[in-house]
Amino acid sequence: MDARYAIRKTQLLDECQVAPEIFEQVIPRLYTFMEPFVKTFQGQVADQHAKTYVCGLLSDVEHKNVESIAYRFGQSRLPLPGFIGWADWDDEPLRSELISQVNRHLGQGDGVLVFDPSAFPKSGRESVGVARQWCGRLGKVDNCQVAIYLGYVSRKGHSLVDTRLYLPKEWTKDHARLDKAGVPRACRGFRTRHQLALAMLAKNGASLPHGWIAGDDEMGRPYGFRRRLASLGERYLLAVPSNTAIRDLEVEPPGSSGRGRPPTRPWQRVEAWSQSLDDEAWQRIDVRDGSKGPLVVEVVKRRVVSRTHRRQQGDEELLVVIRSRDRDQEQVVKVDYYLSNAVSETPLWELARVAKAAHRIEECIQRSKSEAGLADYEGRHWTGWQHHQTLSFLATWFLERETHRGKKMDPCDHLATDSPGHRHDLTRRVSVRNDVAYASGTSKALATQ
Repeated sequence: MDARYAIRKTQLLDECQVAPEIFEQVIPRLYTFMEPFVKTFQGQVADQHAKTYVCGLLSDVEHKNVESIAYRFGQSRLPLPGFIGWADWDDEPLRSELISQVNRHLGQGDGVLVFDPSAFPKSGRESVGVARQWCGRLGKVDNCQVAIYLGYVSRKGHSLVDTRLYLPKEWTKDHARLDKAGVPRACRGFRTRHQLALAMLAKNGASLPHGWIAGDDEMGRPYGFRRRLASLGERYLLAVPSNTAIRDLEVEPPGSSGRGRPPTRPWQRVEAWSQSLDDEAWQRIDVRDGSKGPLVVEVVKRRVVSRTHRRQQGDEELLVVIRSRDRDQEQVVKVDYYLSNAVSETPLWELARVAKAAHRIEECIQRSKSEAGLADYEGRHWTGWQHHQTLSFLATWFLERETHRGKKMDPCDHLATDSPGHRHDLTRRVSVRNDVAYASGTSKALATQ
């Protein structure tokens, strides 16, 4: 064993303060994990390339692009980039297997399907779908790609399961640009981000048991999207912007003067409406145990109507406002607004659970970007982007399964919420996989093809 790997392995195990056997045989488990996914490949070379790439996405390579991964495993420059970037293999069976496993391990009837857009900053204009558009990662309009992600959340865990790349109108109108980027004919028509989300729901909804649809305020803003979900029989809790106009149906309308039209309730921004409430209107809900004690939020719900895109009054919905305070419970540090078609009798704790699920997928995307190379692909072709995204999903799902395995094995698991000093988050502990893998030398087998 190389001395530097042995030293680093010892350091990480000391930091983790968990049983070392949790990390034994990581690479063989990764090989076994990958078998159901790669069984559709025709030939050992493609099989090994897929395993190499996922292993590279989970490695300590700083920039997890295909060239860096090939270099790490001692491969020549072309085979692995060719396999990812333009080789003719279908990643759809891999995503189908992923959804099947997520259903098997995490599926629950009250699970939550979460739609979450995410952006990838880019410096050039050749990468498929790149344009000047809103980039949440930078907090401004900039040059980037945008994808819509579908995640699944239940009490058993969470995972990304599918994605669609958004093509701005300037792309769908430029046939030469589409040809150069290899965009399939069936994907060239302009579709809004919400249409892409509905397409993923139609494809995957029946395969993932769920009782809710959730998403951020970009997904919840259009009244038409919420109405479409309701017409499909889906129950949603979608975040909306703070300037969303509503009418409170639980207050009496203004008195009539006896002349003209009957007076109506005034339109109010949800932000102003919530700020006008007395403290007694809010109920405190214990969402979960955090590392520093219970995580408590304050929640209020009210029957309202909102405006349609034609500035008309829409159907009745349930407004849910969730606010969080600082550690000392003195200052409100965050307020989130949601609209739902759930019945008004829905318990506040259930609404808070679903809202938390949306945040779980945000965290999952960030984890996938930081630990599984989701944002590191530097190719320009449609096929390569799809291949990279799918294999990054698998790497993230492997981390999720390893996290679950570690929690089952950890003899100190009962201390997780009692004393944060006794144990670190398993996400950090799983990072030891890199040193164990390279120290043992088993990862070198991935570079033989």
